[in-house]
Amino acid sequence: MIDFKKIFSSALNLHFHDHMSLDQIEALIETPKNPLHGDLAFPCFQLAKALRKNPAEIAQKAALELQGSLIHQANAVGPYLNVFFSKEAASAQILEEVLKQNRLFGTNQSGKNKTALLDYSSPNIAKPFSMGHLRSTVIGNALANLAEACGYQTVRINYIGDWGTQFGKLITAYQKWGSPSAIEKQPIQELFKLYVRFHEEENNDTELTAEARRSFKKLEDGDQEAEKLWKWFRDESLTEFQRIYKLLNISFDSYQGEAFYNDKMGNAVSALRDKGLLSDSEGAEVVYLDDGLPPCLIKKSDGATLYATRDITAALYRKTQYQFDHALYIVGQEQSVHFKQVKQVIKKLGCHWADDLFHIPFGLYLKDGQKMSTRKGKVILLEEVVLEAIKLAEINIDNKNPNLENKKEIAKAVGVGAILFHDLKNDRMNSIEFSLKDMLTFEGETGPYLQYTNARAFSILRKSSLEPASVIGLSDSASWEVLKSINSYPVKIIQSYTLHSPAILAKHLLEISKNFNKYYSKVHILENDELLPSRLALVKAVTITLSNGMKILGMEAPEKM
Repeated sequence: MIDFKKIFSSALNLHFHDHMSLDQIEALIETPKNPLHGDLAFPCFQLAKALRKNPAEIAQKAALELQGSLIHQANAVGPYLNVFFSKEAASAQILEEVLKQNRLFGTNQSGKNKTALLDYSSPNIAKPFSMGHLRSTVIGNALANLAEACGYQTVRINYIGDWGTQFGKLITAYQKWGSPSAIEKQPIQELFKLYVRFHEEENNDTELTAEARRSFKKLEDGDQEAEKLWKWFRDESLTEFQRIYKLLNISFDSYQGEAFYNDKMGNAVSALRDKGLLSDSEGAEVVYLDDGLPPCLIKKSDGATLYATRDITAALYRKTQYQFDHALYIVGQEQSVHFKQVKQVIKKLGCHWADDLFHIPFGLYLKDGQKMSTRKGKVILLEEVVLEAIKLAEINIDNKNPNLENKKEIAKAVGVGAILFHDLKNDRMNSIEFSLKDMLTFEGETGPYLQYTNARAFSILRKSSLEPASVIGLSDSASWEVLKSINSYPVKIIQSYTLHSPAILAKHLLEISKNFNKYYSKVHILENDELLPSRLALVKAVTITLSNGMKILGMEAPEKM
């Protein structure tokens, strides 16, 4: 695509190379808020001292002399040097490139021959898939898709929470109050009720806690009955999770959970011991860390291992198994200290690739300003929200297009898209107050808005008998804003992955949609004149860009709505 900044900075460099480097020039270039002021602008303040001139004089002189590929006009506006590019020449180049690349438009090879491993979603077995799991799931999926768009081979890991003292609690609760027939009928719902009841009863019965510890110890020691129950809980949970993932169109390469590493932790602990990194702390074994981090607890005084032990073991195993170039852990921001500890322990082991481990934190979904709690039963079930969104989408489609074919499939695409986009358009570090109304609204900056815009563009193409082919440049300002935003799309893909921020892509797709809808309202696209093929090429370029971008975010892009 056209690098307008590079063109402008190269032209400026011919004038100012004695006083400022090319990189310094490019770093100062801005995009005017009002497109009538120019496509790009360069502030001349920093040159004033070196040239001993007023910045307005510098801008005025440069405007008279500036020349460069595709630069149509240069104006001095006070201390700013503004440039306009040739709309006709640039638009023809952009359209030809987008139509040529089609489904590959926006992709790049920056990650060629490299592997990116992503650890995300990771729900706990025997608990319902709640809204609390949504952020890790959709952010992780979008980042994995972005990695593939950048040429990486990806390994998508769902690190299931299938081990720990909570299973001692669940086994105890089941043995006390569980009904096999009820669990067979509604496994996750019944197991969740047992989990919540255990925590309620535990407040008044301290013996329950000790009993749960004994149950978990039996599980750790390979007790046949405990193992049978654990495996049953796990299998039923995975079946349930797969149903939810299918609704969201999300898949994984591996479901190796915490239990997978039970027989591998010994080697990791031995490696720490051989390096002299383990220290005694009141009977427990810890690794003391630098940079003000608390010690990393590797083994409790009773010999039990912890999350850190498992994450260290998992990282060592995954590096050997997948030879990843970098690994992303898409886990809530409350785990930031934990991942700093894990990373530093691995580095102390002499594994320099620890620098390739990245924790990608995010904010929470809140309910009435509070974190959702499975212990207290305060959860909002993701499946219920998804089904409600699909139902609302179907009502909306019935009102707008009652004769639409495949209504149920399209309603699913729109409903799921609404939920995914509501999350991904937000900066991942911001917590989001759960509001079904906001999530499911189909107006404003929403997933359905993108999908409707894309379907509108496809509708225009269907109405024309012409196939977008050879194009001549467009010179109107409405088309220029659309094409500039499309031209920026490949850069936004790179930025989104480099900064681990799907929100960059989501917001850019909104910008393209807004610019296209303005264009649609101003221009008679299907007017039969010499520019019709070019206008249709622009519409086609919009469908290519929006469809490709929504696919990366995990959304479907229906051609009819």
